[in-house]
Amino acid sequence: MESWMPFFVMVTTLALVMQAVIALILFLHLRRTAALVEKTVAEINSRLMPLISRVQILVEDISPHITEIVTDASEITYLARGQAQKVDRILSETLERLRMQLIHVDQILTGAMEAVEEAGSHLRQTVWGPMVKATALIRGIQAGIDFFRTVRQKRDRTETPGEHQDEGMFI
Repeated sequence: MESWMPFFVMVTTLALVMQAVIALILFLHLRRTAALVEKTVAEINSRLMPLISRVQILVEDISPHITEIVTDASEITYLARGQAQKVDRILSETLERLRMQLIHVDQILTGAMEAVEEAGSHLRQTVWGPMVKATALIRGIQAGIDFFRTVRQKRDRTETPGEHQDEGMFI
């Protein structure tokens, strides 16, 4: 067993040396990768820093304008609301006045129509009533005259029958 012991010590030493070499290689690769990462980060920083500074300057320049825009929009909204309320009030008052005027016009027209109807009724009673009576009287007189004419003509026909025959031949 003692003869195997130096062999195991050598294998263990060799394994430790190999692990140290692999660790050294990993360390060197890791260092090179870290350098590449640092170089890439520095390159990205060099490209992004001007862009970030421009954006920051732009934000600083625009920020007061945005605040003004928001303030102006708020004021415009307030004024628009006030104007809308005024317009609503004016329209409500106008509609109420228009309704009152329409009621007044309706009352005037109703009164005028009643007056016209009353005048027409009065006209019928004062003018047409006597005219109807006069027309009836004239028709009565006409009927009387027509009656007397027919009676007279009948009498004349019965008295002179020859004259009547001559009239028919005259054509």
